[in-house]
Amino acid sequence: MTGGQIGNVDLVKQLNGAAVYRLIDLEGPISRIQIADASSLAPASVTKITRQLLERGLIKEVAQQASTGGRRAISLKTESAPFHALAVRLGRDRIELALFDLSGKLLAQYAENFDYHDQTSLMEGLYQHITDFLGNHKDLVRELVAISISLPGLVDAVAGIVEYMPNIDVDNLKMSQLISDRFEAQCYIGNDTRCKALAEHYFGASRHYQDSILVSVHNGTGAGIIVNGQVFLGINRNVGEIGHIQIDPLGKKCQCGNFGCLETVASNSAIVEHAEQLLGLGHKSLLADHTDKLTVSDICKAANADDALAKEVLQKVGNQLGKAIAITINLFNPQQIVLAGEITESEEILVSAIRRCIEGQSLRTFHQNLPIVSSELSDTPTIGPFALVKRAMLNGTLLQKLLEH
Repeated sequence: MTGGQIGNVDLVKQLNGAAVYRLIDLEGPISRIQIADASSLAPASVTKITRQLLERGLIKEVAQQASTGGRRAISLKTESAPFHALAVRLGRDRIELALFDLSGKLLAQYAENFDYHDQTSLMEGLYQHITDFLGNHKDLVRELVAISISLPGLVDAVAGIVEYMPNIDVDNLKMSQLISDRFEAQCYIGNDTRCKALAEHYFGASRHYQDSILVSVHNGTGAGIIVNGQVFLGINRNVGEIGHIQIDPLGKKCQCGNFGCLETVASNSAIVEHAEQLLGLGHKSLLADHTDKLTVSDICKAANADDALAKEVLQKVGNQLGKAIAITINLFNPQQIVLAGEITESEEILVSAIRRCIEGQSLRTFHQNLPIVSSELSDTPTIGPFALVKRAMLNGTLLQKLLEH
């Protein structure tokens, strides 16, 4: 048999296993005959796959279903508690780590500032943080099946390589392989915003939609695009850099080298800078008496209290975001727009400004009845990288590794 034929057999095995596991995970409790009907797999194939999953402890049999006249069918559901994943959210100056079981249940979490100036200090620090976290929670970890990492920048998620980060120079950093070798666990990496979009699809605001766009405003501005239930990446693995749509050709220079990019006006630092400029001009505001360092959250609170300056700042941001979002609506015709970031603390003001723009700048049939909502997962930022593990189970890549182990 040729190598190509062997590869095809392995792929079929992975896809069939994933189809069965996915049905049990998403539809369970479900019987074997129902799985066969829904998957179009032969009952004998379903029996073989479910036997493997049962032996590995990834699924379990539960109470029998009501009889329809013949022998009552035993139902199956996934078993998540014994299997754990470490999710790491890497920021420009902060790291967050969390332990999840395979259902997405949060078991432990930790966060602290993390300063790194090159890829060597990044990896050394990452090794140490992961080692310390796992050591501090060794009583909780029964079987560590994966480590997942989200980060700002451009990532080849398939090859596990970090190609670009906005705060340090990297040279095709093989992060997945390095982490896998060090901790003897599968490692998945992804862009932070794309991971957020995937998490919203699995666990949050977009779980009832197959096509959605998440727009995140934080240190920068990014988008994660879900098409047919999958993160849209394209041939180069990176899509959704909405922050580098040019909004104002005469605007400020962006870190990318161009002028007037969206994130020069719609990022946390830009929002705060605009508010401080207006305060410096003597505008009256509740923010004028603010003694600590001004934050986006402070501006949102003032806007919610009907402060004119704060509302002006947020409406400007909403207008600029609306222009860029209108472009993505015309391109992708999503079923939903999800907004993420501190700026959503003033959701009503922000969404009103965005909606006015998209109604004037996108096709009516595309924006009519289009939901624009806030993220439901802002309180659990590490759920983004965990979504990579969930995807690897549902598409069979991690599932097959577990069955072979």
